[in-house]
Amino acid sequence: MKAMVLDAIGPLADRPRPLDLRELPIPTPGDDELLIRVAACGVCHTELDEIEGRTPPSHLPRVLGHQIVGRVERLGRGVNGIAIGARVGAAWIAHACGHCRFCLRGDENLCPEFRATGRDADGGYAEFVVVRAAFTYPIPPVFSDVDAAPLLCAGAIGGRSLDLANLRDGEPLGLTGFGASAHLVLQLARRRFPHSPVFVFARDEADRRFALELGSAWAGGTLDTPPAPLSAIIDTTPAWTPVVAALRHLDRGGRLVINAIRKEARDASALLALDYGRDLWLEHEIKSVANVTRADVRGVLRLAAEIPLRPATTTFPLERANDALHALATGGRRGAIVLKI
Repeated sequence: MKAMVLDAIGPLADRPRPLDLRELPIPTPGDDELLIRVAACGVCHTELDEIEGRTPPSHLPRVLGHQIVGRVERLGRGVNGIAIGARVGAAWIAHACGHCRFCLRGDENLCPEFRATGRDADGGYAEFVVVRAAFTYPIPPVFSDVDAAPLLCAGAIGGRSLDLANLRDGEPLGLTGFGASAHLVLQLARRRFPHSPVFVFARDEADRRFALELGSAWAGGTLDTPPAPLSAIIDTTPAWTPVVAALRHLDRGGRLVINAIRKEARDASALLALDYGRDLWLEHEIKSVANVTRADVRGVLRLAAEIPLRPATTTFPLERANDALHALATGGRRGAIVLKI
């Protein structure tokens, strides 16, 4: 099979084409596993974090990619209830132990044995991938392969962020950044909280226009002041400046949810600008998002199918995965980036 393989960790600027196209053996599914013929795989900022070492793969070489849609090619021993040819998805969560205190209370995303697709096991930047059957999801027929791929991470972690925001219908919500996840969160929020205005902070004018097209009540720059204090803000950027700016726009008792696996260090000095009285007093909260659970993925797929939610996507062929990563890093494209395999 063809696969795009990561061999070394380092800044994208120093190695602008970090993935190599290789011919690899088609993997064999073990007990309780599936072999999936990949049709599409979303490109996530977490892949940049892996490449640059902020959340490095547990082993190199590694095939990245964790927003996978494809069809079941082969069943491992012990797999029941899934047919050859069924269309399924796989997401960031590849394994959790199932018996620790976090798993038992429904927080398998916090499991000490959590393992991630495309980081701790090979992922979907390839023609085939092996995944555990229990960590796959049937894809609703309303979605194409390309449309479904971003829902498995950008949508799922966006939905989890919306849960953690503790928003009540009618309370205003802010979104900082407007890429793959935020443009889905906006559509999910309008369905779940129809009376809550959504305010978008985005660096690029094109992103602000896109937010307004999708129904945001206001769209401004990263440092602009919104029309009203916000009950919750979800940050979807890789930077620190939007975090500091967002805290200044929270209402009393407001919550900032940071939707990112890692933050880049390029503007970490912005944290020195935090002022307790202005930014943190009056019981402001900061909540991080750690991974996703299988329930998050199932819930977003179900709600997205009901809407039905339509992700904005730009596609690249597998062989141009490096170009897709650069497009993600530099911005300027609406919504999500997806590899067509």
